[in-house]
Amino acid sequence: MLIYKEFHFEAAHRLPNVPEGHKCARLHGHSFHVRLTAEGDAPEPAGWVMDFADLKAAFKPVLEQLDHYYLNDIPGLENPTSENIARWIWERLKPRVPQLSQVEIRETCTSGCIYRGD
Repeated sequence: MLIYKEFHFEAAHRLPNVPEGHKCARLHGHSFHVRLTAEGDAPEPAGWVMDFADLKAAFKPVLEQLDHYYLNDIPGLENPTSENIARWIWERLKPRVPQLSQVEIRETCTSGCIYRGD
């Protein structure tokens, strides 16, 4: 069984490793969308994989490090691609949420990344 909870954050970044002249090398921002998915059984009597409130609480300190910040200044996000943001979130959240099965990042309505761990 899979469950998910969605979050949003606003942040600025630039991609330092793109070819010269690439538009993403310039400072810009996104309204990032995050979907956290947890996987497991949903045994009775609770009948759920985990409490959505517990997932929200576990992600709160991670989200607070991202929302309204310049991502390049965050240790580990010096090259803040969607892929690296997803991995960065996973590394901080997986120890607190063992049921975490994937982190999805969308930086636009049509572009994003799904990370399922190494």
